Amino acid sequence: MFEEGEPREPLDEAVRRRLTRWGIAGLALLLLAGGAHVLESAVFSKESGGAASVASPCAEVPPEIRGACSFAEIETLEGPDSDSGEAYGQSAIYQSGPDADCRPKSATPRVRKLNAKVARAVDRQWRRIEAWLKTNAPRSHRTLGKPGEPEVIAAAEAEMGSLFPDDLRASLLRHDGVVHLDDVGAFGFLGNSNASVREIRDTWRQLCLIDDEDDGTQGFTDPRTEWWDGRMLPFGSDGLGNHLVVDSVKRDVGDTDHEGVMSFTPGGVRIRSYYALLKATADAMEDGGTIGYWKPEAVAGVLRWKAL
Repeated sequence: MFEEGEPREPLDEAVRRRLTRWGIAGLALLLLAGGAHVLESAVFSKESGGAASVASPCAEVPPEIRGACSFAEIETLEGPDSDSGEAYGQSAIYQSGPDADCRPKSATPRVRKLNAKVARAVDRQWRRIEAWLKTNAPRSHRTLGKPGEPEVIAAAEAEMGSLFPDDLRASLLRHDGVVHLDDVGAFGFLGNSNASVREIRDTWRQLCLIDDEDDGTQGFTDPRTEWWDGRMLPFGSDGLGNHLVVDSVKRDVGDTDHEGVMSFTPGGVRIRSYYALLKATADAMEDGGTIGYWKPEAVAGVLRWKAL
Protein backbone atom coordinates (compact mmCIF):
# COMPACT_ATOMS: atom_id res chain seq x y z
CA MET A 1 0.00 0.00 0.00
CA PHE A 2 1.12 3.56 -0.70
CA GLU A 3 1.03 6.24 1.96
CA GLU A 4 -0.82 9.42 1.04
CA GLY A 5 1.51 11.78 -0.80
CA GLU A 6 4.11 9.07 -1.47
CA PRO A 7 5.04 9.02 -5.19
CA ARG A 8 3.98 5.88 -7.06
CA GLU A 9 6.45 3.82 -9.01
CA PRO A 10 5.89 4.38 -12.76
CA LEU A 11 4.51 1.47 -14.77
CA ASP A 12 7.10 -0.31 -16.85
CA GLU A 13 6.86 -0.23 -20.67
CA ALA A 14 5.41 -3.75 -21.04
CA VAL A 15 2.56 -3.02 -18.64
CA ARG A 16 1.76 0.27 -20.40
CA ARG A 17 1.61 -1.51 -23.77
CA ARG A 18 -0.76 -4.17 -22.39
CA LEU A 19 -3.05 -1.54 -20.88
CA THR A 20 -3.10 0.37 -24.17
CA ARG A 21 -4.00 -2.78 -26.14
CA TRP A 22 -6.75 -3.68 -23.67
CA GLY A 23 -8.19 -0.17 -23.91
CA ILE A 24 -8.24 -0.26 -27.72
CA ALA A 25 -9.77 -3.75 -27.75
CA GLY A 26 -12.48 -2.66 -25.30
CA LEU A 27 -13.37 0.39 -27.37
CA ALA A 28 -13.47 -1.72 -30.54
CA LEU A 29 -15.96 -4.08 -28.90
CA LEU A 30 -18.15 -1.14 -27.91
CA LEU A 31 -18.02 0.16 -31.50
CA LEU A 32 -18.94 -3.29 -32.81
CA ALA A 33 -21.95 -3.48 -30.53
CA GLY A 34 -23.14 0.02 -31.37
CA GLY A 35 -22.30 -0.31 -35.06
CA ALA A 36 -25.06 -2.85 -35.64
CA HIS A 37 -27.70 -0.25 -34.86
CA VAL A 38 -25.97 2.54 -36.80
CA LEU A 39 -25.40 0.53 -39.98
CA GLU A 40 -28.80 -1.12 -39.89
CA SER A 41 -30.61 2.20 -39.67
CA ALA A 42 -28.33 3.86 -42.22
CA VAL A 43 -28.25 1.10 -44.83
CA PHE A 44 -31.29 -1.14 -44.54
CA SER A 45 -33.95 0.80 -42.62
CA LYS A 46 -36.94 2.61 -44.08
CA GLU A 47 -36.30 6.18 -45.09
CA SER A 48 -37.06 8.91 -42.59
CA GLY A 49 -37.16 11.62 -45.24
CA GLY A 50 -33.69 12.98 -44.54
CA ALA A 51 -30.69 12.93 -46.83
CA ALA A 52 -28.58 9.78 -46.79
CA SER A 53 -25.12 9.86 -45.32
CA VAL A 54 -22.54 8.02 -47.36
CA ALA A 55 -19.65 8.46 -44.94
CA SER A 56 -18.33 5.71 -42.68
CA PRO A 57 -19.03 5.96 -38.92
CA CYS A 58 -15.32 5.23 -38.45
CA ALA A 59 -14.41 8.61 -39.92
CA GLU A 60 -14.90 10.28 -36.53
CA VAL A 61 -12.93 7.67 -34.58
CA PRO A 62 -9.45 8.61 -33.29
CA PRO A 63 -6.70 7.51 -35.73
CA GLU A 64 -5.08 5.09 -33.29
CA ILE A 65 -8.15 2.81 -33.24
CA ARG A 66 -9.58 3.50 -36.68
CA GLY A 67 -8.33 0.16 -38.01
CA ALA A 68 -10.21 -1.77 -35.32
CA CYS A 69 -13.34 0.27 -36.01
CA SER A 70 -13.16 -0.50 -39.74
CA PHE A 71 -13.03 -4.23 -39.12
CA ALA A 72 -15.92 -3.96 -36.65
CA GLU A 73 -17.97 -2.06 -39.24
CA ILE A 74 -17.38 -4.73 -41.90
CA GLU A 75 -18.28 -7.56 -39.52
CA THR A 76 -21.48 -5.79 -38.48
CA LEU A 77 -22.62 -5.30 -42.08
CA GLU A 78 -21.77 -8.83 -43.19
CA GLY A 79 -22.86 -10.76 -40.11
CA PRO A 80 -21.11 -13.81 -38.69
CA ASP A 81 -22.64 -16.27 -41.18
CA SER A 82 -22.25 -14.23 -44.36
CA ASP A 83 -20.20 -15.49 -47.28
CA SER A 84 -16.90 -13.77 -47.94
CA GLY A 85 -14.41 -13.72 -50.79
CA GLU A 86 -12.53 -16.53 -49.07
CA ALA A 87 -15.23 -18.95 -50.22
CA TYR A 88 -13.45 -19.07 -53.59
CA GLY A 89 -9.95 -19.06 -52.13
CA GLN A 90 -9.38 -15.31 -52.08
CA SER A 91 -6.24 -14.48 -50.11
CA ALA A 92 -6.26 -11.96 -47.27
CA ILE A 93 -2.50 -11.24 -47.47
CA TYR A 94 -1.00 -9.88 -50.67
CA GLN A 95 2.62 -10.13 -51.73
CA SER A 96 4.28 -8.38 -54.63
CA GLY A 97 4.22 -10.56 -57.71
CA PRO A 98 1.36 -12.14 -59.68
CA ASP A 99 -2.11 -10.92 -58.66
CA ALA A 100 -3.69 -14.04 -57.14
CA ASP A 101 -7.14 -12.46 -57.49
CA CYS A 102 -6.72 -12.45 -61.27
CA ARG A 103 -5.88 -16.18 -61.10
CA PRO A 104 -8.62 -17.63 -58.87
CA LYS A 105 -8.91 -21.31 -58.13
CA SER A 106 -11.33 -23.30 -60.22
CA ALA A 107 -14.79 -23.43 -58.61
CA THR A 108 -18.21 -24.85 -59.38
CA PRO A 109 -20.92 -22.19 -59.86
CA ARG A 110 -23.29 -22.08 -56.90
CA VAL A 111 -26.52 -20.09 -56.79
CA ARG A 112 -26.67 -18.57 -53.32
CA LYS A 113 -29.80 -17.56 -51.47
CA LEU A 114 -30.30 -13.82 -51.52
CA ASN A 115 -30.86 -12.03 -48.22
CA ALA A 116 -34.55 -11.08 -48.36
CA LYS A 117 -34.11 -7.96 -46.26
CA VAL A 118 -31.36 -6.66 -48.54
CA ALA A 119 -33.45 -7.47 -51.63
CA ARG A 120 -36.41 -5.49 -50.27
CA ALA A 121 -34.18 -2.53 -49.41
CA VAL A 122 -32.57 -2.52 -52.88
CA ASP A 123 -35.96 -2.79 -54.60
CA ARG A 124 -37.25 0.11 -52.51
CA GLN A 125 -34.45 2.39 -53.74
CA TRP A 126 -34.85 1.23 -57.34
CA ARG A 127 -38.57 2.08 -57.22
CA ARG A 128 -37.67 5.63 -56.17
CA ILE A 129 -35.10 5.93 -58.99
CA GLU A 130 -37.48 4.45 -61.57
CA ALA A 131 -40.29 6.80 -60.54
CA TRP A 132 -38.02 9.84 -60.89
CA LEU A 133 -36.77 8.68 -64.28
CA LYS A 134 -40.30 8.06 -65.59
CA THR A 135 -41.34 11.58 -64.62
CA ASN A 136 -38.18 13.55 -65.38
CA ALA A 137 -36.00 11.48 -67.71
CA PRO A 138 -38.23 8.98 -69.54
CA ARG A 139 -35.70 8.46 -72.32
CA SER A 140 -33.12 7.29 -69.80
CA HIS A 141 -35.74 5.13 -68.10
CA ARG A 142 -36.08 3.16 -71.35
CA THR A 143 -32.42 2.13 -71.11
CA LEU A 144 -32.87 0.15 -67.88
CA GLY A 145 -32.06 -3.51 -68.47
CA LYS A 146 -34.26 -6.53 -67.93
CA PRO A 147 -33.96 -8.68 -64.77
CA GLY A 148 -30.80 -10.77 -64.52
CA GLU A 149 -30.50 -14.49 -63.85
CA PRO A 150 -29.09 -16.01 -60.65
CA GLU A 151 -27.30 -18.74 -62.63
CA VAL A 152 -25.40 -16.15 -64.68
CA ILE A 153 -24.29 -14.35 -61.52
CA ALA A 154 -23.16 -17.65 -60.00
CA ALA A 155 -21.13 -18.49 -63.12
CA ALA A 156 -19.45 -15.06 -63.04
CA GLU A 157 -18.63 -15.45 -59.33
CA ALA A 158 -17.04 -18.84 -59.94
CA GLU A 159 -14.91 -17.58 -62.83
CA MET A 160 -13.84 -14.37 -61.08
CA GLY A 161 -13.21 -16.00 -57.71
CA SER A 162 -15.20 -13.33 -55.87
CA LEU A 163 -18.67 -13.30 -54.37
CA PHE A 164 -20.91 -10.43 -55.44
CA PRO A 165 -22.33 -8.61 -52.39
CA ASP A 166 -26.06 -9.20 -51.87
CA ASP A 167 -26.97 -5.58 -52.65
CA LEU A 168 -25.18 -5.75 -56.01
CA ARG A 169 -26.77 -9.13 -56.78
CA ALA A 170 -30.24 -7.83 -55.90
CA SER A 171 -29.70 -4.86 -58.20
CA LEU A 172 -28.56 -7.05 -61.09
CA LEU A 173 -31.55 -9.32 -60.59
CA ARG A 174 -33.79 -6.26 -61.05
CA HIS A 175 -31.83 -4.59 -63.88
CA ASP A 176 -29.06 -6.56 -65.56
CA GLY A 177 -27.16 -3.60 -66.91
CA VAL A 178 -28.68 -1.31 -69.52
CA VAL A 179 -29.95 -1.18 -73.09
CA HIS A 180 -27.73 0.99 -75.28
CA LEU A 181 -29.76 3.25 -77.56
CA ASP A 182 -28.33 5.36 -80.38
CA ASP A 183 -29.53 8.75 -79.18
CA VAL A 184 -29.57 8.32 -75.39
CA GLY A 185 -26.79 7.81 -72.89
CA ALA A 186 -27.47 4.61 -70.93
CA PHE A 187 -28.47 4.89 -67.27
CA GLY A 188 -25.78 4.67 -64.62
CA PHE A 189 -24.24 6.33 -61.57
CA LEU A 190 -21.80 9.23 -61.29
CA GLY A 191 -21.31 9.67 -65.02
CA ASN A 192 -21.01 5.95 -65.78
CA SER A 193 -23.34 3.46 -67.45
CA ASN A 194 -24.34 0.30 -65.56
CA ALA A 195 -22.78 -2.98 -66.62
CA SER A 196 -24.57 -6.31 -66.97
CA VAL A 197 -23.26 -9.44 -65.26
CA ARG A 198 -21.52 -10.54 -68.45
CA GLU A 199 -20.03 -7.07 -68.93
CA ILE A 200 -18.74 -7.09 -65.35
CA ARG A 201 -17.07 -10.45 -66.04
CA ASP A 202 -15.68 -9.38 -69.44
CA THR A 203 -14.33 -6.08 -68.07
CA TRP A 204 -12.74 -7.95 -65.17
CA ARG A 205 -11.04 -10.26 -67.68
CA GLN A 206 -9.75 -7.33 -69.73
CA LEU A 207 -8.43 -5.42 -66.72
CA CYS A 208 -6.72 -8.54 -65.42
CA LEU A 209 -5.06 -9.00 -68.81
CA ILE A 210 -3.79 -5.43 -68.65
CA ASP A 211 -2.59 -5.60 -65.04
CA ASP A 212 -2.29 -8.98 -63.34
CA GLU A 213 0.58 -8.06 -61.03
CA ASP A 214 0.68 -6.89 -57.41
CA ASP A 215 3.22 -4.11 -56.94
CA GLY A 216 4.31 -4.03 -53.32
CA THR A 217 7.10 -2.79 -51.10
CA GLN A 218 9.01 -5.05 -48.71
CA GLY A 219 7.11 -8.06 -50.10
CA PHE A 220 3.58 -6.78 -49.45
CA THR A 221 1.02 -4.61 -51.21
CA ASP A 222 -2.41 -3.13 -50.55
CA PRO A 223 -4.79 -4.04 -53.42
CA ARG A 224 -6.81 -0.87 -52.78
CA THR A 225 -3.89 1.44 -53.60
CA GLU A 226 -3.03 -0.03 -57.00
CA TRP A 227 -4.57 0.85 -60.35
CA TRP A 228 -6.30 -2.53 -60.51
CA ASP A 229 -6.74 -5.67 -58.44
CA GLY A 230 -8.71 -8.78 -59.38
CA ARG A 231 -10.85 -8.68 -56.25
CA MET A 232 -12.65 -5.59 -57.60
CA LEU A 233 -16.03 -5.86 -59.39
CA PRO A 234 -16.28 -3.29 -62.23
CA PHE A 235 -20.01 -2.51 -62.35
CA GLY A 236 -19.91 0.83 -64.20
CA SER A 237 -18.01 2.35 -67.11
CA ASP A 238 -17.80 5.82 -68.66
CA GLY A 239 -16.57 4.48 -72.01
CA LEU A 240 -13.18 6.20 -71.63
CA GLY A 241 -11.37 3.48 -69.71
CA ASN A 242 -12.63 4.54 -66.28
CA HIS A 243 -14.75 2.27 -64.08
CA LEU A 244 -16.81 2.22 -60.92
CA VAL A 245 -15.94 -0.79 -58.77
CA VAL A 246 -17.12 -2.60 -55.67
CA ASP A 247 -14.44 -4.10 -53.46
CA SER A 248 -15.66 -7.69 -53.11
CA VAL A 249 -14.00 -7.95 -49.67
CA LYS A 250 -14.75 -4.59 -48.01
CA ARG A 251 -17.83 -4.04 -50.19
CA ASP A 252 -17.49 -0.28 -50.55
CA VAL A 253 -17.59 1.63 -53.84
CA GLY A 254 -14.54 3.02 -55.60
CA ASP A 255 -13.34 4.03 -59.03
CA THR A 256 -10.30 3.32 -61.15
CA ASP A 257 -9.17 5.37 -64.11
CA HIS A 258 -6.98 4.88 -67.17
CA GLU A 259 -4.24 7.06 -65.69
CA GLY A 260 -3.41 4.43 -63.09
CA VAL A 261 -5.27 5.58 -59.99
CA MET A 262 -7.78 3.76 -57.78
CA SER A 263 -9.77 5.69 -55.21
CA PHE A 264 -12.46 4.80 -52.70
CA THR A 265 -13.91 8.29 -52.54
CA PRO A 266 -15.75 8.55 -55.88
CA GLY A 267 -17.04 12.07 -56.29
CA GLY A 268 -14.90 13.04 -53.31
CA VAL A 269 -17.00 11.13 -50.73
CA ARG A 270 -16.91 7.72 -49.09
CA ILE A 271 -19.70 5.39 -50.29
CA ARG A 272 -19.69 2.36 -48.01
CA SER A 273 -21.77 -0.03 -50.17
CA TYR A 274 -23.61 -0.42 -53.45
CA TYR A 275 -26.87 0.01 -51.54
CA ALA A 276 -25.60 3.33 -50.13
CA LEU A 277 -24.93 4.46 -53.72
CA LEU A 278 -28.49 3.53 -54.73
CA LYS A 279 -30.02 5.39 -51.81
CA ALA A 280 -27.80 8.45 -52.22
CA THR A 281 -28.80 8.57 -55.91
CA ALA A 282 -32.52 8.37 -55.11
CA ASP A 283 -32.13 11.08 -52.45
CA ALA A 284 -30.20 13.38 -54.80
CA MET A 285 -32.80 12.91 -57.54
CA GLU A 286 -35.77 13.66 -55.31
CA ASP A 287 -34.17 16.49 -53.33
CA GLY A 288 -32.09 18.12 -56.07
CA GLY A 289 -28.98 17.23 -54.10
CA THR A 290 -25.56 15.88 -54.92
CA ILE A 291 -23.29 12.92 -54.29
CA GLY A 292 -20.02 14.64 -53.60
CA TYR A 293 -19.35 16.79 -56.63
CA TRP A 294 -21.82 14.86 -58.86
CA LYS A 295 -25.36 16.19 -59.39
CA PRO A 296 -28.07 14.25 -61.29
CA GLU A 297 -30.13 16.44 -63.63
CA ALA A 298 -32.80 15.86 -66.26
CA VAL A 299 -32.08 17.49 -69.64
CA ALA A 300 -34.55 16.96 -72.49
CA GLY A 301 -35.83 13.76 -70.92
CA VAL A 302 -32.34 12.35 -70.32
CA LEU A 303 -30.43 11.89 -67.06
CA ARG A 304 -27.20 13.84 -66.99
CA TRP A 305 -24.59 13.75 -64.22
CA LYS A 306 -23.11 17.20 -63.82
CA ALA A 307 -19.69 17.57 -62.24
CA LEU A 308 -19.74 20.65 -60.00
